Amino acid sequence: MREILVLDAQGGGIGRQLVEQLKRELPAMHVAVVGTNAAATAAMLKGGADRGATGENALCVCAARAELILAPIGMLLADGMMGEVTSAMAVAIGRSPARKILIPSPRCGVQVAGGGALSTSAAIAAAVRLAVEAAGIS
Repeated sequence: MREILVLDAQGGGIGRQLVEQLKRELPAMHVAVVGTNAAATAAMLKGGADRGATGENALCVCAARAELILAPIGMLLADGMMGEVTSAMAVAIGRSPARKILIPSPRCGVQVAGGGALSTSAAIAAAVRLAVEAAGIS
């Protein structure tokens, strides 16, 4: 695996936490980020991402090339994340051949059956563990 792609919207807080923990656990791994807006991208870059981009086209292009995507579950929903996720973004993520590791969020209006009630920080930690496994580094 060459690169991990982290996606986020709104203020980029979940994405930033993902990037920080990924860089701590997989320091040699290249982490790219795409935010739906400049604030989300900036937050993830401050978290230590290697490169970043913003907007619909960047997300569509990067998702198509990704091997592993980490994102809040709302990024898979058209009009998700308070309307920041366009239909094209949701389709691009869904059609991506990448393995997807999603962070549940009660604010997205989606409940995953059998997923348990994890705090956001516990879900982020679990997502990073899955990413480490997916990267083949244990």
